Amino acid sequence: MQRLSVVGNSGAGKSHLARRIARAIDAPYVELDAIHHLPGWTPMEPDRFVAEVATRAAAERWVIDGNYRRAVVEGPVWARADTVVWLDLPRRTVMRQVIGRTVRRTVSREELWNGNREPFRNLWAWAPEKSIVRWAWTQHAKYAARYGAALESPDHGHLEFVRLRSRAAVEHWLAGLDAAERPT
Repeated sequence: MQRLSVVGNSGAGKSHLARRIARAIDAPYVELDAIHHLPGWTPMEPDRFVAEVATRAAAERWVIDGNYRRAVVEGPVWARADTVVWLDLPRRTVMRQVIGRTVRRTVSREELWNGNREPFRNLWAWAPEKSIVRWAWTQHAKYAARYGAALESPDHGHLEFVRLRSRAAVEHWLAGLDAAERPT
């Protein structure tokens, strides 16, 4: 494993898992949200975003976390990846985590990327585009369908898929990352 893509629903713990993998295999960690979300939550222009991601994906080793379809599944990340780690936790687990995380980030005013902070509206907004909590709820089945289809697709035959469905499965898989996976 030299180039890993970590995907899954918002709030599932992708970033936390990706950072742990990067440390375990001594590889650079790249968070796509940190690239995409410019100051003021302004999204990076799509072509520029894909180009920025392609530059990072051109490296020999990395762990990249994020779901951006054009940059990941259909783009430079999966074109160069050798492994996809799909964090496929139950909806109830994801919702518990994303609600807790959103409340914590909102109350603490924690900076995420480029000066951005969780807006208070995330606590009660109904539109998925304005609320990460609602986004996680509405996207759960869509991500399951997307990554389930990708796992079966011959277009992604060059990828090893690791589907992790519980916290216990995550810990067991991480424990299996041994020195043989690290560069010498």
